[in-house]
Amino acid sequence: MSDPVDREPGLTRAWVLHPDITSDRERRDAAPALEEAVSLAAALPELTVVGSTIVPLPKMRAGYLFGTGKIDELGKMLHDAEVDLVLVDGHVTPVQQRNLEKAWKVKLLDRTGLILEIFADRARTREGVLQVDLAALSYQRTRLVRAWTHLERQRGGLGFVGGPGETQIEADRRAIDEQIVRLRRQLAKVVKTRDLHRAARKKVPFPVVALVGYTNAGKSTLFNRLTGADVMAKDMLFATLDPTMRGVTLPSGKKVILSDTVGFISDLPTQLVAAFRATLEEVLEADLILHVRDIAHPDSQEQSDDVLRILADLGVEEETPQIEIWNKVDLLDEARREALQVKADREDDVFTLSAITGQGVETLMDAVSEALTEPRHTLDLTLSFAEGRARAWLFEQGVVKAEEQTETGYTITVFWTDKQAAQYRAL
Repeated sequence: MSDPVDREPGLTRAWVLHPDITSDRERRDAAPALEEAVSLAAALPELTVVGSTIVPLPKMRAGYLFGTGKIDELGKMLHDAEVDLVLVDGHVTPVQQRNLEKAWKVKLLDRTGLILEIFADRARTREGVLQVDLAALSYQRTRLVRAWTHLERQRGGLGFVGGPGETQIEADRRAIDEQIVRLRRQLAKVVKTRDLHRAARKKVPFPVVALVGYTNAGKSTLFNRLTGADVMAKDMLFATLDPTMRGVTLPSGKKVILSDTVGFISDLPTQLVAAFRATLEEVLEADLILHVRDIAHPDSQEQSDDVLRILADLGVEEETPQIEIWNKVDLLDEARREALQVKADREDDVFTLSAITGQGVETLMDAVSEALTEPRHTLDLTLSFAEGRARAWLFEQGVVKAEEQTETGYTITVFWTDKQAAQYRAL
């Protein structure tokens, strides 16, 4: 008989399993994948990860995921560790979930369920909460659903982990479908409000600069340094879920809107990409994208590839200018830091910095100023006295270089960009 386990009151004891399916040619390296899954679990405050295991598999078993012998072996290990929740880093079908929970007598959550739980715990804005609930209901619809009290929840989270969601009940699909319709109706109103705000911003001639990157790359830390904002910036995955926007004045004096976004992650469930498309719309309309990379991470290149793939899936135009930021150079030794700097100097639009120490930030801001500086040209305009609104707009834009009053109106010399010329013609 094993010794009793010391349990922390109020915490759910979790064990992370990463199925390493050897027949899958596109599978990720098991060790870093398991490490990321453990970090995901650690992002939930009510969980304590008591262990993690890589489980080599020739192929998935339809009904149980693992073979009989492996299920028994893992079951004994989980029982001895007094585990409450098993987190499987991959997709688990409803049948597999039900069978494994019955065999191991613990609750089980797959990668999608865990990410949904984190999203629910982090979402702060009305739209974020609605998006999470919609994605969660779509996910739950095919499963034996735990009591979905999270729809009127008092805390963050979906009820998968501990709390009132412990009791399993049969899903009433009609009730879920009605709830989905109601949520979509509410979401449509919220999105309409966002569209109105976006339309109002478009009237202000401020370019949008979007920070994107793999989760935990340091976007929020950089955002806080550039804006003085107090965005949640912790060393955990998905620290930011709702986009935060702030005005920033560049060294050139130009004003821009800086947008911080949710971090991307490999194998992001498709229903989450769809659910958070509205949240990421700021990226689609950005004039400049700053791609922040954790250059100290061993899988930095793979993470970068995932971000670029998701940006393409979202429909970001190829012509949208991008600057790549190699962040966290403060975590590297001097030799590696110097080698990276030499490499970055050879690349166009690549900059090294540390959002924590501020090293390299001034150089980056100069580059952002340059990237957003559009070619300008001079033009003489003739306006009548009745065109006072157009004249006022030109002065608001700061493009008037000279003005002469005539008998019928004004002759105005402007120095402007093609974008401002198009906006003027649209007046």
